[in-house]
Amino acid sequence: MEQLQQTGPFAPGARRNEDIAVDLLRIIAAATQTGRPSNTGTGFGVSSPPRTEDHVEAMLDLYRRCLAAIEGK
Repeated sequence: MEQLQQTGPFAPGARRNEDIAVDLLRIIAAATQTGRPSNTGTGFGVSSPPRTEDHVEAMLDLYRRCLAAIEGK
């Protein structure tokens, strides 16, 4: 029986840099609680909660940084 050997980006077990960057983003975001609503705990002053757009931009920036780290840039 002939064994097929695949190489390249579609080889079994191969992962794309984008997939690895997403996993890294999830780990960092969970550890730092990035993108989660913050508790306004002190009670001093009135502060408005962060906007959704700010959370999205922070997550996209973190993804870009993770991808750049994976690609060695």
